[in-house]
Amino acid sequence: MVTHHAKSNTQSSWLKWIVAGIVLLLDLYLVVLMYSQGEYLFALLTLVILTSGVYVFTSKKVYAWRYVYPGITGMIIFILFPLVATIAIAFTNYSGTNQLAFERALSVLSEQRYFAGDKFDFKLYPQGEQWQIVLHNKNTDQIFISAPTQFSDTEIHVTEGVAPTGTPAPLKIITQNRSALQAMQIILPDGKSLTMSSLRQFSEQKPRYHYEANLQQLTNNETGKIYRANHDTGFFQLVDTQGNWLSETLEPGFTVSTGFTNFVKIFTDEGIQKPFIQIFIWTVIFSVLTVIFTVILGMVLACVVQWEALKGKGIYRLLLILPYAVPSFISILVFKGLFNQSFGEINLILNQLFGIRPEWFNDPFLAKSMILIVNTWLGYPYMMILCMGLLKAIPQDLYEASAMDGASTWQNFSRITFPLLLKPLTPLMIASFAFNFNNFVLIQLLTNGRPDMIGTTTPAGYTDLLVSYTYRIAFEGSGSQDFGLAAAIATIIFLLVGGLALLNLKATKLKLD
Repeated sequence: MVTHHAKSNTQSSWLKWIVAGIVLLLDLYLVVLMYSQGEYLFALLTLVILTSGVYVFTSKKVYAWRYVYPGITGMIIFILFPLVATIAIAFTNYSGTNQLAFERALSVLSEQRYFAGDKFDFKLYPQGEQWQIVLHNKNTDQIFISAPTQFSDTEIHVTEGVAPTGTPAPLKIITQNRSALQAMQIILPDGKSLTMSSLRQFSEQKPRYHYEANLQQLTNNETGKIYRANHDTGFFQLVDTQGNWLSETLEPGFTVSTGFTNFVKIFTDEGIQKPFIQIFIWTVIFSVLTVIFTVILGMVLACVVQWEALKGKGIYRLLLILPYAVPSFISILVFKGLFNQSFGEINLILNQLFGIRPEWFNDPFLAKSMILIVNTWLGYPYMMILCMGLLKAIPQDLYEASAMDGASTWQNFSRITFPLLLKPLTPLMIASFAFNFNNFVLIQLLTNGRPDMIGTTTPAGYTDLLVSYTYRIAFEGSGSQDFGLAAAIATIIFLLVGGLALLNLKATKLKLD
């Protein structure tokens, strides 16, 4: 019995090490593959996750870590890694034209071909279940024919001859088998290789560039132009006979480290600095005013619905909480229709009462006011619910003593209710400020950052928050989407919101103390 148990343990131990060995081999393969493709961060992540996982699940010294390892792994993959990747991108020229590693960009350029020599018209003639390819060189009037072949053949030799009789295949057949025809290489008697260049022609294709590794230089075989890798700009750039840089570049470019260039650009490039500062100030004002408006409105309404003399309090509570129950994106789109300058109900009412039609989406001040109105509507129910709960915790003895002293309702609110609600609400107000600092959905759905600023280097609007401004730089930039600059701004946002989180923790600690 003991022998059988020992044998079972030995088999389990061997199985464990075999599985660990397979995982480590897979880890090594993936790391080498990613590293060779220039994906250094992903290679490092894979190495850390799989190697540490093998160690945790095979070593008895760290047995307890097996229970928390999945959670820690999830935090690394979904929180820490995106953060590190964003910060790393902020120090590069990563953009719409510079997305690839150097090796990958070189591979893409090296795969480019150009058509050289004569063009051959081709036709397909059915030969039972097979096909015969016939090429015709109009310049020399030569005709080359192949043996009966299948579409699955990739290398076909042709000889000079006479076109067969019969009706050639219609264009429909060529179109249906275009992928197979494009994969074919037709070898002429002189050894030249032809590939499909159009639906009716085959041509000789040659590599467009010749690469010299020692000089990191590409030579255009068609034009003779020389392009050298410029590691300052991230492009293969044209050089003259003296090796001086010219303006022409090849795309795609490659990513290079730029140091603090993106951060310096934010504060020195007037086309970026001016909108950045304006948007930063507006983001802070928007977040602060949203917190103030939602807290005041929520607190007042909470006091009203808690008023003992008020009848039908349950109905009022339900109606006031309804905005919180409706998905925010639906409410935002409804308000977008209500504020429509031509057909919106708000302008129709204002026109009937006062004869005015405000341009909510064209005037910067009105657009900002509209955003604050909508966001206050969306946010006050949350604050009201919190205040309703906190009001229950205020001792009634305080109000009774205040009544004996002849205090008014306003004095009760300003001297008792407001101070006692404000302290426990402080951490939540900071959290609300941080949330609205990154309130991307509201801006994107309601105004999309518009009206746009004029004379800026990057796309920017008067109602943009920093987060929507970052999005527009990354995905709406004209010419080149500047992910590196967007990542730099995102890093600044992270530092600001991270500071707010620390402030929140300190405020919470003070509250508990």
